[in-house]
Amino acid sequence: MDFRAFIEPQQGARYADQVAVAQTAEQLGFSAFFRSDHYLAMSGDGLPGPTDSWVTLGAIARETSTIRLGTLVTSATFRYPGPLAVAVAQVDDMSGGRVEVGLGSGWFEKEHQAYGIPFPPLRERFDRLDEQLAIITGLWTTGPGETFDYAGAYYTITGSPALPKPTQNPHPPIVVGGLGANRTPRLAAKYATEFNIPFAPIDVAEKQHQRVAHAVAAAGRPGDSMVYSSAFVLCAGRNDRELTRRAAAIGRDLDEMRSNSPLVGSPTEIVEKLGAWKQIGVQRVYTQLLDLTDLAHLELLASEVMPQLP
Repeated sequence: MDFRAFIEPQQGARYADQVAVAQTAEQLGFSAFFRSDHYLAMSGDGLPGPTDSWVTLGAIARETSTIRLGTLVTSATFRYPGPLAVAVAQVDDMSGGRVEVGLGSGWFEKEHQAYGIPFPPLRERFDRLDEQLAIITGLWTTGPGETFDYAGAYYTITGSPALPKPTQNPHPPIVVGGLGANRTPRLAAKYATEFNIPFAPIDVAEKQHQRVAHAVAAAGRPGDSMVYSSAFVLCAGRNDRELTRRAAAIGRDLDEMRSNSPLVGSPTEIVEKLGAWKQIGVQRVYTQLLDLTDLAHLELLASEVMPQLP
């Protein structure tokens, strides 16, 4: 299994906290550092306040050297597709070709209200996501000396020089995810190299994997061209005392987490539970680290869990 560090800075984190997690994860052998793209905390006071995902990743790109960097996921409601394509291409260049971009429709209405961002109905948000994926990939794959045009219901591109280009060819990997039964699998099959299911029960994830696999086949792609990933809250400990302390630090009930996340428990317990997820096709795990000061948490996973799940 491929393990990636994943954080939620909107809950309260400075840039220094985030770069410390990224550098530690790189040193410990995690394949990537991903962060959420939100402007409002879901709980707590959110201090010191939100940080922009692509500004942060551009800076972290210059303070790391090998770890991959990305979002889980950037909200299509936050940015126009043209400027987003420019920003991601720039960070890809700044990182030497280590960027991946998760892109979703957006869902948290309160953060839109808090920062003056329009929040259209669900159908429109998915329509906009579809157009954004088409525009971003179109801009990145337009040949040298050519221009890109696009006429959609929400976005129109006319005579774009389609610059800058990302370092990765044809473009950075795209992550699409979610539990939508029809449109989500089709969008993933059309644009993504990775499909992510965050914080879902194993039977729900397995069913969604089947839908995505059917969509991939219908699109004429090889089955192994899609990576399947999941995100889980992390609360690991060598003993009950350590587990209880870590659960208290993030304000979560240990028993509740233990029943809902395979990354909760002792290293032996976690390895056993992740085995079931591996059997349903999960190849990549995003470890949601909620206490960014607890870097020893990542070390425990790297030393006692990751070696047992190559």
